[in-house]
Amino acid sequence: MFLLRPRREGWVIDGTVGMGGHAAALLETAPASVRLLGLDVDPEALERSRARLAGFGDRVTLAHASFRDVAATAAAHEITRAESILLDLGVSSEQLEASGRGFSFQADEPLDMRLDPTTGPPATALLDRLPEPELTRVLTEYGDERQARRIARAIVRRRPLRTTTDLVAAVKSAVPRGAWPKRLHVATRTFQAIRMAVNDEPGALRQALPQAASLLAPGGRLGVIAFHSGEDRIVKQTFRGLSRAEYAEIEPSPRMPTDDEVRANPRSRSAKLRVLERIQ
Repeated sequence: MFLLRPRREGWVIDGTVGMGGHAAALLETAPASVRLLGLDVDPEALERSRARLAGFGDRVTLAHASFRDVAATAAAHEITRAESILLDLGVSSEQLEASGRGFSFQADEPLDMRLDPTTGPPATALLDRLPEPELTRVLTEYGDERQARRIARAIVRRRPLRTTTDLVAAVKSAVPRGAWPKRLHVATRTFQAIRMAVNDEPGALRQALPQAASLLAPGGRLGVIAFHSGEDRIVKQTFRGLSRAEYAEIEPSPRMPTDDEVRANPRSRSAKLRVLERIQ
């Protein structure tokens, strides 16, 4: 978080506050006058971050909101400029392991997959209604799944799917054993793709990036951590499409986790951090 550490008084915005880990790191290294606005669509995550960040007192404000609405949420809290903004995309380990909403294939859970369980249709509704060509597109575009056509056909044939076990069985029935990936579970990419579709994660990112860039104070920085090649591509293209007179990328290539970071957290292996600065 060193690249995003605010150097002067003002606001930082964590658009995916999650369990509060990044927010705590930012506040611990920032001047005491820095305040943080944390957004998250997951009510359970917000409660956990509230507990974790309680020691920072009134320096922290939390909002149940999507980062796709970052400008409106900031305005509602009378924030016109931010020194740092962070978007850490994807889902947390806690959401994968303990949410009970079907993000992981490692437990038998209802196929919900909504980051905000209070709004929108669950994964079961999407899997019930999408035609086979559209399912193929979702698995290819959001999951980089080479067996997308076979898996989409199996999902349609096995409808209705109601649990994670049902979805794993559909994937396994579609992919020949010899074609299973060596380092990933055979259903990893399918679960990722369906979660991203249920929550319209690429659409939210496309809406959020221009808003976040416009909120930056001169010298302020926007950092995005992406775990999916398609999302990283959106970030790259958006950053490079912004006015070069107003914005500049800190580095031309994304920062990747070190070997030590991957050993400590294997899920970080695909993370890419890109940082944009608003020019003084």
